[in-house]
Amino acid sequence: MRSELIHKIFSMSGAGDDLVLDVFRYQYENNDVYKGFSDAIGLTPRNVKDITGIPFLPIRFFKSHAVQTGKYEPEEWFESSGTTGTINSQHLVRSLDLYRKSFTEGFRCFYGEPRDWCIIGLLPAYLERQHSSLVVMVDELIKLTGHPDSGFYLYDYGKLADTLGRLEGSGQKTLLIGVTFALLDFAEQFPMPLRHTTVMETGGMKGRRREITRSELHDVLAGAFNGASIHSEYGMTELLSQAYSGDNGLFYCPPWMKVLLREEDDPLTIVAQSSPVGCHPTGGTRRVNGVINVIDLANIDSCSFIATDDMGKMDTDGGFEVLGRVDNSDIRGCSLMTI
Repeated sequence: MRSELIHKIFSMSGAGDDLVLDVFRYQYENNDVYKGFSDAIGLTPRNVKDITGIPFLPIRFFKSHAVQTGKYEPEEWFESSGTTGTINSQHLVRSLDLYRKSFTEGFRCFYGEPRDWCIIGLLPAYLERQHSSLVVMVDELIKLTGHPDSGFYLYDYGKLADTLGRLEGSGQKTLLIGVTFALLDFAEQFPMPLRHTTVMETGGMKGRRREITRSELHDVLAGAFNGASIHSEYGMTELLSQAYSGDNGLFYCPPWMKVLLREEDDPLTIVAQSSPVGCHPTGGTRRVNGVINVIDLANIDSCSFIATDDMGKMDTDGGFEVLGRVDNSDIRGCSLMTI
């Protein structure tokens, strides 16, 4: 059953409702944590008829439970970053190959072949700790480029500036992917025109700087790196897939991932969902606000239905913005579903 579902997940043109419901039934039957939660709120395969009725597991369960579909010894486990005194989420990964397939196919979906790029990772806070899913992803993409200048940088911003200058001079298409505080530090110390470079921020001040909005961040980066495209990545420890945003600031999902928005004060009510635009977004007009639920079918071995604590805004074509965390998220939003 598992192998059959995985084949369908990565061979489809979109997160079709029938397949999503098949994954829901599979995880209900093989994931004790998810089944217990679904039973507690009265949403089971007997009464769930479409994807808006599927129960979404509050993301905090990854802090308190081993969220596994099936019985297996994990090949790896990913841990979220946190501040002193916080409990971090843990994602038990049955197969790193499945994770690699998800993020490499997702990258190709939006950016083409990795070998066409030079990829530079500016992820000091993540490199300094173990079990980071982001480091695993960027490290693999760096290897797939085969480019001699692809690699990680810590705090040697002078060397990074020299490398980017050389790549710019040769016209090499470059992706600089970095944690927010490090990109801001680098932008302040070494502003430069980057006409062949895409700067991708992954979020994260890690207590190093004052929190700012994503639009403010992009304005600062665009001003410092004249000519660069400023993109974002939306991913998290509890997922195996990522959404990406381009210069318009709207995130789009790969075909096996889907975002729905729920009411903040009525978490079982869905107010919007992304449409199957795949990798070719067009742009929308009407906007709807809500709290983000994620369907990540690549999460076949943990839970594919996650209720996050992130506020979002969605266009009619499925593009979405991330507005920040729900206020007092420990006691509101998806916590209303916690039994």
